[in-house]
Amino acid sequence: MNKYENVTRRKRISGSALSRPLVARPGKGDIDEGFYSRQLYVLGHDAMRRMAAANVLVAGMRGLGVEIAKNVILAGVKSVTVQDEGRTAWTDLSSQFFLKESHLGQNRATCSQQQLCDLNPRVRVSAHTGPLNDELLLQFQVVVLTDSSLDDQKRFGDFCHLRGIQFIVADTKGLCGQLFCDFGEEFEVWDRDGETPETAIVQSISKDNPGVVICLNEGSLRFSEGSKVSFSEVQGMTELNSLGPVEMKVHGPYSFSIGDTSAFSQYERGGIVTEVKQPLKMNFKPLSKALPDHQLLKMSDFGKIPRHNTLHLAFQALHGFVKTERRLPLPRSQADADALLSAVRELNTVAQLEQLDEAAVRNLAFTARGDLAPMNAFIGGLAAQEVIKACSGKFTPLQQWLYFDALECLPEEEDQLAEHCFSRETRYDGQIAVFGSAFQEKLERQRYFLVGAGAIGCELLKNFALIGLGAGDEGHVTVTDMDFIEKSNLNRQFLFRTQDIRKPKSVIAAKAVLEMNPRMNITAHQNRVDPDSEGAYDYDFYMSLHGVAAALDNVPARVYLDGRCVQHQKPMLEGGTQGSRGHTLVVVPHLTESYGRDTSHSNDAIPLCTLKNFPHRIEHTLQWARDHFEGEFKQTPENLNLFLRDEGFVERTLRRGDAEALEVLEEIWGNLVDITAEGKRPTSWKDCVTWARCKWETVYNSDIRQLLHCFPPDQMTTSGLHFWSGSKKCPHPLTFDPNSTTHMDYVVAAANLYGQIFGISGTRDPVSIRQILEEVHVPSFTPKSSVKIHVTDLEMEEEKEKDCDDARLAELKEKLASLSLKGSAKQMYPINFEKDEDSNFHMDYIVAASNLRAENYDIPAADRHQSKRIAGKIIPAIATTTAAVAGLMCLELYKLVQGHQKISSYRVSYFLLSVDHFVWSQPRNAQVFEVSNCSVPPQKSVNYPGALTVVVFKLGQSKCLHILLAFPLCLTYAGQQLHITPAAWNVGCTQ
Repeated sequence: MNKYENVTRRKRISGSALSRPLVARPGKGDIDEGFYSRQLYVLGHDAMRRMAAANVLVAGMRGLGVEIAKNVILAGVKSVTVQDEGRTAWTDLSSQFFLKESHLGQNRATCSQQQLCDLNPRVRVSAHTGPLNDELLLQFQVVVLTDSSLDDQKRFGDFCHLRGIQFIVADTKGLCGQLFCDFGEEFEVWDRDGETPETAIVQSISKDNPGVVICLNEGSLRFSEGSKVSFSEVQGMTELNSLGPVEMKVHGPYSFSIGDTSAFSQYERGGIVTEVKQPLKMNFKPLSKALPDHQLLKMSDFGKIPRHNTLHLAFQALHGFVKTERRLPLPRSQADADALLSAVRELNTVAQLEQLDEAAVRNLAFTARGDLAPMNAFIGGLAAQEVIKACSGKFTPLQQWLYFDALECLPEEEDQLAEHCFSRETRYDGQIAVFGSAFQEKLERQRYFLVGAGAIGCELLKNFALIGLGAGDEGHVTVTDMDFIEKSNLNRQFLFRTQDIRKPKSVIAAKAVLEMNPRMNITAHQNRVDPDSEGAYDYDFYMSLHGVAAALDNVPARVYLDGRCVQHQKPMLEGGTQGSRGHTLVVVPHLTESYGRDTSHSNDAIPLCTLKNFPHRIEHTLQWARDHFEGEFKQTPENLNLFLRDEGFVERTLRRGDAEALEVLEEIWGNLVDITAEGKRPTSWKDCVTWARCKWETVYNSDIRQLLHCFPPDQMTTSGLHFWSGSKKCPHPLTFDPNSTTHMDYVVAAANLYGQIFGISGTRDPVSIRQILEEVHVPSFTPKSSVKIHVTDLEMEEEKEKDCDDARLAELKEKLASLSLKGSAKQMYPINFEKDEDSNFHMDYIVAASNLRAENYDIPAADRHQSKRIAGKIIPAIATTTAAVAGLMCLELYKLVQGHQKISSYRVSYFLLSVDHFVWSQPRNAQVFEVSNCSVPPQKSVNYPGALTVVVFKLGQSKCLHILLAFPLCLTYAGQQLHITPAAWNVGCTQ
């Protein structure tokens, strides 16, 4: 049945039309934190529990529909039903990644069902092959229409609005896309943006009307006007601690007012102010009433201000065209474009837009038959995010229309001839309809290097397969990733399945995309891309490429890869995500600024003095616990092993400074000598438990008592202020309690980890451990007046060498030199921190160690989930953002392959799906240097006639030397000859 027919006949649901749900494994009420790990850091447990009760219908199983279904299934709703009456055609294969040539002529929903089910066995997936009707829609909380007629959108939109069913419409036509949301009347949003509530440390509060709060200068406050805040730990003006949320008015970067405090007690010191998020109620219009309301159009690209209004009319006109002609406009048909433009002008007699973007209307007509994977990836990511908002109440929904276009992807100069865009009955027909057959052949000849096969890498490979990148005889894609698949990857790295866990990402990803497009030429590597792999990725390798795509998760790796691309004059596509945030960047040689040119590296390091003595946030205690883990269980064993096998280790250590050398050598000596002698090397499990108990006493009792001995609670500064105020929280020592879960968690984890580094087996049995603890003698504490505790990092650094015990250092050098231990059995077994393995004691130790220190300083504790994110430096991630980023990157790829030369054609993007915030901008121009009165960008190599080898090259003037130093990565020299003539020796260089 043609989807554009005005079908009035409605069938009742039959057993043959709605298939049985496919469920690989029954779901449990509890959230699978291993599978949803990274997504939980975006949405939270409450939102995911609400999602787990939602049934979703996705109508239309072409490229856009399957993209939405994929993302929603990965997100973890209760069930997804995919509906489509249509049969697979050649044009579907350009963007529907679960359809194959063998599916031609078969129902799209049925063919997609099993592979959709395999994405997430916790979600029931059904296929409905009959038409949409009211009875079907009543089974769902959220309904998504794709590839639908305007008549159906209005009819079903009104039906859903009246019955409280959240209703979403998504559509793409060529390089234009549309999204609409109607979540009914008084839809409640529990969390507008998903950001962690802002907190700040109070410095002062005035007793006035209004009372003015001034916070410590730890960075500008991000409270918004009208926010509500609560207070805690305030001393003096204690009334604020029980006041509850109060509305604030921002005064400056560090101050705000809160109302009348004149009747309260005088403020003394301390206090934490915390943002209190308030629910939001939103009202939506049904599509039929929202259609003429241009005030409901979300501006997505301020560089195309009149276009979103024009596209709103153009999509309506396109529906009318299809209804009349029973077909979409033909590719590059001037007559069809004229007809569509005429219809838009007619609609504008009512809309009364001041300006129409008529070129955009014509280009929509020219490309409307196109079905592009990158467009579907972007719009599908956005639409799926709106489904998640509808199911969970998390984040602010789109209100209510959004339009997006990438018409700048079209050729900059010449127009395509219509005959070049007609169907050829190939898997790329949906793409040929937009760009023509010659462009398709060029895509297939491309040779690309993809670095990273994680979340973005998987999405890019999907797009590469669908568009045919490197799928020709001369084309090729090389993908590299050194990581192996883990369970937590499966929620967003959709090419992987449970049976792939512990297998190489790059190998499995390459295998998966070959299933999507068997014509792909792809090679998988397991190399890290860094200086150590320059033998594999050398000059010849880069010069064989047309471009590079970076799917990396850290800035240093991106900067390095960008440098290699600049060196070899290759374009680079780059993208990244963090939760619902996404960004993309394209680097074009000689045209745009490189990634590494203006990358600001924020310094998020916590001051050492804060970690050692003055923590005031849970992040501080978690970093402290992580540092202790690395020092005790990784660095110390590694140092001892180096000492055993490397005769020069001690001398190299001494060159790092006496203070650091003393610390390292003391640890080595102690761990070489058995505890029965003068050392601390354990010989039994009992020794390990004893060490853990004594370590507990040292860090949570004795060290705190020593700190308070040096700085008593009532200590005043020379300026007459309380020492323990502001960011300095006065601690208190803990007393060990074997009945405390946290106390025992620390001892069990620490003892087992300590045993592991010495090859001693341990146990989790609390009874046997308590029996050992009863026999442990814990040394009593006596404060030392000679101990100096540093208050600032600068003071610590200045006093570092002064505090060194030179006599002890000399003694250790002599003792270690006298030992005959090389090759002995005294080696240790370093532990590499692994956050995602729950049985290895790593997170057990981190959580207990951090929360005990938090208790010392009256800092609210963090649960295991939160602790894992902070200590493991986990980047929150969700499939919707990843899909959208990859889609935008591949739209830029279209431009690179065509060789666009106008910088205005390219886009740098930043978006925040939680609040539907989008920023598109033009890339910055390439930096230009003046070389011999010529402007030369850093990617440009300057060729000189004549020949002279580097070995015999004589500098005519020192200025030439400056060039060699200023542009070390820009010389196209790789063991070959550098060609320079004597006339070029007087080259000038200014920066």
